[in-house]
Amino acid sequence: MSILPMSYSIVGILLAAGTGSRFGGDKLSHRLPDGTPMAVASAARLLPVCVRVVAVLRPGRDDLAAALTAAGCEIVFCQEAEGGMGHSLAAGVCATADAASWIIALADMPFIATSSHAAVAAALQAGASLAATQCQGRRGHPVGFARTWQAQLATLTGDQGGKTLLEQHRLTLTLCPVDDPGVLWDIDHPQDLIYEDRTARSTYLGRDTPG
Repeated sequence: MSILPMSYSIVGILLAAGTGSRFGGDKLSHRLPDGTPMAVASAARLLPVCVRVVAVLRPGRDDLAAALTAAGCEIVFCQEAEGGMGHSLAAGVCATADAASWIIALADMPFIATSSHAAVAAALQAGASLAATQCQGRRGHPVGFARTWQAQLATLTGDQGGKTLLEQHRLTLTLCPVDDPGVLWDIDHPQDLIYEDRTARSTYLGRDTPG
């Protein structure tokens, strides 16, 4: 169930069309220590702050689509996913054209706390045009876009996603400070799942655990 007023239609877009080539296998279906597939864990932390969450996948990922559907996501298959993240983001926006705003999350960032997604959602609710988390002085994920950016988002191509828009309009960006290393923790390689501070990691993995 969404924790936002239903009258404010904020939609989550989970980008899950990557190949995981640097990971050396099926990254998004890789099971985390609690047994949850990575993409499902990412979705579970996003779902509570959105009216809907649409997961964008490459064609042929019926197994992942089934798992994400069971978690509560809607599925969009992006035929141009090979062209880069921009195509996937555009596909998600085009499929949710009635949204008031969007939170864009990455399926390979499963340790973002739900409260961090909520911080970006709150900024959008308060009138922010662009919003993103910030931790340890660094901009993190997810990022939020108000409806005013719909045309630009719907025509994105290439592998930059919304990064170019954020860089071009950084003076418009509302940063949402959070005490959450997960907003900076993307998983590209298997070793990225090993948190440097074991004590912090064991504590961290217990926060906002899906399910």
